[in-house]
Parts: sequence; structure tokens; C-alpha cells
Amino acid sequence: MARIWLIAGPTASGKSALALRLAETIGAEIINADALQLYRDLRILSARPSAEDEARAPHHLFGVADAADGWSVGRWLREASTVLADIAARVRPAIVVGGTGLYFKALTHGLAPVPPVPDAARAAAEQLYDEAGEDAVRTQLAAVDPAAAARIGAGDRQRLVRALAVARATGRALSDWQADTTGALPADAWRGVVLEPPREALYFRCDARLIAMIEAGAIEEAAALMDRHLNPALPAMKAVGLRELAACAAGEATPAQALEAAQIATRHYAKRQFTWFRNQTADWPRVTAADAGDQWRELIDMKGITA
Repeated sequence: MARIWLIAGPTASGKSALALRLAETIGAEIINADALQLYRDLRILSARPSAEDEARAPHHLFGVADAADGWSVGRWLREASTVLADIAARVRPAIVVGGTGLYFKALTHGLAPVPPVPDAARAAAEQLYDEAGEDAVRTQLAAVDPAAAARIGAGDRQRLVRALAVARATGRALSDWQADTTGALPADAWRGVVLEPPREALYFRCDARLIAMIEAGAIEEAAALMDRHLNPALPAMKAVGLRELAACAAGEATPAQALEAAQIATRHYAKRQFTWFRNQTADWPRVTAADAGDQWRELIDMKGITA
């Protein structure tokens, strides 16, 4: 049996419940792979497992960060790798569960150790793009990183600018940095599965969960976070539904308007997650049921778990 299980999927697909049932069945510990469930300020809005559920099996990296502390993919990978090593030392299986695709990609493919790029280098590359155009940036990039210049598609300003800024700031091509990936799990150490229930069923669950969140105090949670006046670029400040529910708390929208807007934003987010996992984890097996019991039966059938 694999030592590490990866359970991924869009929001409201049933990942947490499935991971908890699996953990109780095989004696595993659970590691969070959801970028928003890291933050203690977002217990309701991020749909973190309840305190009662967290007590049923060891949970790691849930609610460990303050909203003012923006975690990167690299930081999560370092922390998750440490937790995985600790669990392995206890000779227990681990379950990594969440909806942040980049976390799973970093865990299974590694992460390029690209050093931080100074703001001045990035600004200079952006200025070149804005003033001289894409062709000028691509020409300069081809001289220092021909692989990136050939790989990055037309109109992809963000990646062209980043590749040129990295090459200028570090003296080394981004393509070369990316070839030196670190942190990937051995291929034989993990088994992954993606929850992919029917979309209409998923959207219904998204809508219902927003109602439950509001009843549990999500509007008040959103207001408390907004009252801290944190940098809007921080990850926690981009939580799905935060802006819509905060508008209600500020008297800028009625509860019904805020609920509808948050439901729409959540459905759009789920759709983006669907697309990402379909493109990036095409070779992972799928659990396609919507019902929790049916999801469990699909999982044990494909994984050979003894229920």
C-alpha cells in the first residue's frame, strides 16, 4: 500500500470527508493542501474541517498562519515535506488533501529553486514590454533564454516579463532554473485521486454550502478580516466570497445580494479548478460520484483498501 495518498478536487466536492474516512480506516494523518485553509482567519470561508473532525485524526497545516503572513507555494512545500517526513518517522500513512493544484504539482514534480527577483528588474522588463512591445521582449529573451522564448505563447505578457526579469537579475535562464527542480516525492511513494462529481451536483453543493457558511457567521468573519486593513494582494484577502460578504457587512449589499454574488464567485472558482485538474492531472484516477457513500465505494474499489 502506498505511504502517501493525494486527494484533490474542486471546492465542495467532498474531499475533506473522504480524506477523513480514509484516515480513520488506514490510520493515516492528514495534511492540508488548500491555500486558504492555511489561515486561521478563514475557518468558515475556507470550509476548514470542524474542530470535531480535526479531533478524529491528526490534521496538519490547517489554520497555522495569520492572514498577514502570505505563504508561497515554496513555503507550503517546505512545511509539507517536513510534516511528511515526521509522519514517515512514526511509520504512519499520510493523506494530502485540498484543492490548490499548484501545491500538488510542486509535491509531485518538484519546485524550481528560482531566487527572488528584485522589483527593479521586474519593473524594467514590464516597462520594456509596455513601451517597445512583445516582439522586443521576446527578442531580448531569445538572447538569454531561447527555450523560454520558444515555449511561451503569443500574448503571454506575464510569463515573458518574468522570464526576462529572472535572466537579467540572476544571470541564469529561467529554463535552467526550472530544470533544477527540488522537493518532488518519489514516484512510487504516492497515489493520487481527483474528485470529479457531476458539475451540476457540485454547483448545487457550492450554493448550499454558502448558505450554511452565512448561517455559521461567514459575514462576520469577512468583516473581521476586512477590519484589519491588510494588503489586498495577500492570499487570504483573495478568498472566494470574502469581497462579496464583506460588502454586505459594510451595508453595500443586502444579505440576499451578497449570497448570490458569493455563490456565483464560488461556482466560477470550482469551474477553474475542474479545468486545472483535468489538464494537469489527466493520468490520475477519478472519483465521479457526488454522494459521500458512493465516493467511498469508488475509492476502495480503485485503491484496494480494506473497509
